Amino acid sequence: MPNLLKTYFFWTYERGSFHYDVMVTAILLFMFVSPRFIDYKDRPVETVALRSSEILVKEAGRVGDQARFIYQIRADDMGHAVTDADRRKTIMSLIEPISGEVTLVRYDEVKDISGHVIAYDATVLR
Repeated sequence: MPNLLKTYFFWTYERGSFHYDVMVTAILLFMFVSPRFIDYKDRPVETVALRSSEILVKEAGRVGDQARFIYQIRADDMGHAVTDADRRKTIMSLIEPISGEVTLVRYDEVKDISGHVIAYDATVLR
């Protein structure tokens, strides 16, 4: 038994042999099954514009005959907007030069891991 484990560990079997196929199957099972049972804590990184003058635009489908877009605006670009009305006004002043006349449906805060607001996702109809 120790000799068998040693040969598996050092991978001494020829390609196409039974033991080689067992090892490949074990590796593939680990790769595809383990994420269901082990939390590797890998999550997609939130994409935020890197420069202050950038605004990311994502298409979000259609509502009737209007197109829906999500504009992501960095929190640094929002200035000192504290109230909801100030934020809406600032968002519109940043979006309208890019897209023309739009209707702001809502905006959501985008937070980093520590809970700080890093951007706003503004959903608009055009």
